[in-house]
Amino acid sequence: MKNIALIAGGESSEWQIALEGASLVEQNLDRTKYNVYKIILHDGRWNYMDEDGVVSELDRNDFTIEVKGEKIRPDYALILIHGTPGEDGRLQGYLDMMKIPYSSCGFVTSVITFDKSACKRALAGTGIDLAREILVGRNTKIDPAAVAGELGLPLFVKPNASGSSFGVTKVKSADQILPAIEKAFAESDHVLIEEYIQGREISCGVLIAGGREYLFPITELVCETEFFDYDAKYKGLSKEITPAPLDAEIVRKVNAMTLSAYKTLNCRGVVRIDFIVKGDRPYLIEVNTIPGMSAHSIIPQQAQAMGMTVGQLYDLIIEDTSKQAE
Repeated sequence: MKNIALIAGGESSEWQIALEGASLVEQNLDRTKYNVYKIILHDGRWNYMDEDGVVSELDRNDFTIEVKGEKIRPDYALILIHGTPGEDGRLQGYLDMMKIPYSSCGFVTSVITFDKSACKRALAGTGIDLAREILVGRNTKIDPAAVAGELGLPLFVKPNASGSSFGVTKVKSADQILPAIEKAFAESDHVLIEEYIQGREISCGVLIAGGREYLFPITELVCETEFFDYDAKYKGLSKEITPAPLDAEIVRKVNAMTLSAYKTLNCRGVVRIDFIVKGDRPYLIEVNTIPGMSAHSIIPQQAQAMGMTVGQLYDLIIEDTSKQAE
């Protein structure tokens, strides 16, 4: 039996959503293979919660928990945290030092992909189409009229490093740019101003495990809101269509770009990549290295559409990432 630390929560605005995803995964893990110990990270605390709801703190010096008087050191970490510290490389770096294999991308890949601008720069030259952008720091002087002239209107203002959809604004006039930037700074120290690409929002899950490439059925996101924001994700204001009704050539392009990005960035575990399709041209928008796993989330829907349960998906991930760590 493998002792699995199911690490959830986090410090981002979507930490409670991450707990929902962890509960779904926990319910689907094969208990004939795994002993599962849920570790909740929040407000600087790392707490283990047992099946009776009794909470005790994990010892970060050696990654151990006390279970019914016995000290246990999990031998694998299943990371289900959006944003810091689970998606930005911090937790990965700690687990690397503890020599604990884990389910997500490695430290360097996590750092790069969490920084949206750095991720796009890493993908430049691969033939993948990307939205034009301006990266803004807290001391950057911004001329809203010049920004609007360069990128056009409408445009998006979003936190550059954030694991959630909080702080994202669709800006329709130049006078909205500065307030949108301030809103985004509440979630990140850098802000990305990005051109608006009008088209169909789609998302593709991908996993390489055991030498096999798994390209999940593509999902189209049809939103009642202006874009796939928090309300669209979690308040039923979007319709997810899986598989998406796309022409075969667009599916081929999206699949090729998804695999190219996964391999170029040296990803590991299941990853979800978001695109906008304008005409017959897909633009890569974002790489999600810890995709949502709640009942509302896209990856569980895609896995089901390809005949795979959440439990089977994590069997593949745990087996493959454990072997890579040997």
